[in-house]
Amino acid sequence: MEVEQCENECIWYDPALVEGDPRQYFDIHFWHQQAAVTGSAKGRGTTFFIRGPKMEMALRHYYRGGLFGKFVKDQYWFQGWEATRCGAELNLLAYLREKKMPVPRPVAARAVKNGRTYRADILVEKIPGARDLVAILSENSLLAHDYRAIGRLVRRLHDAGVCHTDLNIHNILRDRKGKLWLIDFDKCQQRDGEQWKEDNLARLHRSFKKEKEKRQIRWQPEDWAAVLKGYNHIRK
Repeated sequence: MEVEQCENECIWYDPALVEGDPRQYFDIHFWHQQAAVTGSAKGRGTTFFIRGPKMEMALRHYYRGGLFGKFVKDQYWFQGWEATRCGAELNLLAYLREKKMPVPRPVAARAVKNGRTYRADILVEKIPGARDLVAILSENSLLAHDYRAIGRLVRRLHDAGVCHTDLNIHNILRDRKGKLWLIDFDKCQQRDGEQWKEDNLARLHRSFKKEKEKRQIRWQPEDWAAVLKGYNHIRK
């Protein structure tokens, strides 16, 4: 990653993926002028999907959640450039890519400091043709080997020492070829120990149950056993 830093701004970017001034990559008006905005998704904020010169990308601004987020929408306490939400997420994605994990390729990130706080954006690869498990399970059931593959994916993440603090079935994608991907690594980090791994699995289990109740996805409680078999490398 290349880094451009001044007193109030830091930009990290991959020169193989970014052409021209990297600042314009965070300007949604620039992409609209290029007729390159291909869609968007609503979450805590709006993620814009962009057809870039090298690949399809997802542009996301960082917003706070919870009660505090109602008062301070998108400002964070500044404790150094590498400690910013975007800098940490970009570095974690780069680490996971080195570990051959199926995560989006990091393109660029930007933090802009204002006094003692900062705002941030990140730009990552949009996985072509991928849908999250909620969308898939809303239409079709998965087979036992699909659930074992999900378990193996989570095990690989844990073996890399990374805790996904929001491990849910919105953040697990499957592309047209059936390959699984993990996305959204904001606030995630490398950890030692074991208890967090159990907590991670429990969070994922709750996500299946929640979406079953909320959206009537085609998942059954007994399917969780196949996820655990995959996680524990049990073949059948």
